[in-house]
Amino acid sequence: MSDTKEIIKDALSLKPVEKAKLVDQVLSSLDKSDREIDELWAKEAESRADAYDKGKLRSASLAEILEKYK
Repeated sequence: MSDTKEIIKDALSLKPVEKAKLVDQVLSSLDKSDREIDELWAKEAESRADAYDKGKLRSASLAEILEKYK
């Protein structure tokens, strides 16, 4: 954990542009495909589509969603 704290300390001392580049690289490294997660999302999508087809789930317009959060 002390290594992490040191890395954070060093990162916070960077110039804003350097911080942005660092953040971009770290986030990009997380954007790797994970077969198990991909399979879970595919199963979830199929389940939701099936529920919609059976009338157990309704769709909502963008206007309805936005109105909910006004």
